[in-house]
Amino acid sequence: MFFNKKKEIKSENTYLIKVASLLVHAAKIDENYSDIEEEIIKKTLIELGANQNDVDTLMIKAKQNEEKANQILDFTREIKKLDEKDKIQIIKSLWRIIYSNKDADIYETNLMRRLSGLLYIDNKTMGDIKEQIKKENF
Repeated sequence: MFFNKKKEIKSENTYLIKVASLLVHAAKIDENYSDIEEEIIKKTLIELGANQNDVDTLMIKAKQNEEKANQILDFTREIKKLDEKDKIQIIKSLWRIIYSNKDADIYETNLMRRLSGLLYIDNKTMGDIKEQIKKENF
């Protein structure tokens, strides 16, 4: 029993590290990683079930993971298996990160276009979320 619980916790943290790594990647892609973006990432992790006490450790691991990853596929393999609600939450957070500086550059929009396919999010849903987040920020 004890070992199964430990494995489950490790698995959950691995999933959260992958999510955080993807969010950090999105935040860094415009070469302007801000405190606002980091707060969005932390809030997302908590909303997805991370323990408040573990968030800083998850962030450290996610940043390390993001720095050594070669491609976003490393992050999306586990995320695409999630239920629709969690994937939508992650997509909303990605758009919040992108629009936290009031502008989306070509690299950020390209990332979101690729993620739409990798995470099996249809174009209409992706566009609706994008417009919702833009309205929140302007």
